[in-house]
Amino acid sequence: MTATQNNDIANRMFAAIEDGDGATLAALWSDDVTVWRQGGGPARDKGRALKVIAWFIDSTTDRRYEVQDRQIFDEGFVQQHVVHAHDSGGAPLSFRACLVVRVNPDGLIGRIDEYLDPADLAPLMRPTLD
Repeated sequence: MTATQNNDIANRMFAAIEDGDGATLAALWSDDVTVWRQGGGPARDKGRALKVIAWFIDSTTDRRYEVQDRQIFDEGFVQQHVVHAHDSGGAPLSFRACLVVRVNPDGLIGRIDEYLDPADLAPLMRPTLD
């Protein structure tokens, strides 16, 4: 893959999450994608990883990625960013993350290594009082 192609894949992946477009995100990932996250637990397969993204999309509004750095390499990219969103109650939420993304020769994402502090997502875990 060229640098331009990998940069385009990165742009489309993050735009899909910002827009709440799970179908586009799923189309960017290979069927055997592996999503690893620091903090424990087994790596996730495509179905499980998409469920987690769907939960994040359903739990937030106004999602925006503030890119701090993106480095493109032959097999993918690394991106450091701050995610800005609002929780279901309208409270602002921001957290830092870094993703290392491997793109297969067919142009589909084959592996994602995600680094973030899970404690930053705690506001999304609290029960809502309706």
